[in-house]
Amino acid sequence: MTKSDLLGLDDRFRAQRQSFDKIPIVDVGPLLDDSGALGVAKDIRWAFENVGFMYVKNHGVSAQLVDGTFAQARAFFDQPLEEKMKLHMGNSGVALRGYVEFFGENTDPMNTKDLKECFDIGPERSTLERPFFGPNQWPSALPGFRETVFAFHQAMKDLATKLLRGVALSLDLPRDFFDSRVTDPITYQRLLRYPPQSGRVEEKVIGIGAHVDYGSLTILAQDSVGGLQVMNREGVWVEGAPVAGTFVINIGELLQILTNELYIANFHRVVNTSGRQRYSIPFFIDADYDTVVEPLERYVSPSNPSRYLPVTCGAHKFGRFAKTFPHLERVGLEQ
Repeated sequence: MTKSDLLGLDDRFRAQRQSFDKIPIVDVGPLLDDSGALGVAKDIRWAFENVGFMYVKNHGVSAQLVDGTFAQARAFFDQPLEEKMKLHMGNSGVALRGYVEFFGENTDPMNTKDLKECFDIGPERSTLERPFFGPNQWPSALPGFRETVFAFHQAMKDLATKLLRGVALSLDLPRDFFDSRVTDPITYQRLLRYPPQSGRVEEKVIGIGAHVDYGSLTILAQDSVGGLQVMNREGVWVEGAPVAGTFVINIGELLQILTNELYIANFHRVVNTSGRQRYSIPFFIDADYDTVVEPLERYVSPSNPSRYLPVTCGAHKFGRFAKTFPHLERVGLEQ
């Protein structure tokens, strides 16, 4: 999906959207405790129809776990490069676990080099099973790193499952619509560090280039530094400034496909001109590897025909990753 895809949406369809100059904040507490789930679903619908993003507050994840995970991320990236490279993602093959150095991934490779370094984990597996399912690589010299980071992964998976029930209600679907599609889902958690940039910053080198996410739902924990930007309907970049006590939630291509573009996977990027290091922790949930995703019949009509062919979750996501990670260029894979 390129930058022109969003801006090139059919005018008849796009005219239904409202523009935005800030990302809405949604209180998901009434969804999580079931005291007002339908009201939350209404807010989710507006956010994902018009913005593709929202902040969520009262999400139930402890500040202690969030702060502890950020502390572990800082400790990891403070290590010498040679220590981090021992855990390079290339060691894990198609499991895609481990460290990625600066410029080792480029999300918009035709236009941008990504000035960031990452450490990625996913579901624990003892052996390589298939793309995104294999052993995690863990640093041995950082006490508490594995326990804290994986506990955060599990907390995000639990929250994501609950948020997807809110998404289902927002689409007038049964609350458990996604449950059978996420029994053993592709989940992917990243620790990210963006160094500051100064002087004249051009698109060819920024924190992360303009992109949309590939899967169903993203939960982003960001520190106080800022740098996230989201594109609005007019093609203007809107700041996703940090809001204390919240996560940023956005949808990916799979939900855009499922809703036949009722919900939009919106373009976003990171530009860190703060003068400080920026750390963030995004968590991605997609669907079970073999789940087939296509537009639901309720969103297809003679006036709004299907815009997508069916895709399989695992093949779709791996295809996207193969275009952004140079070390995957030589990997042969039967889908």
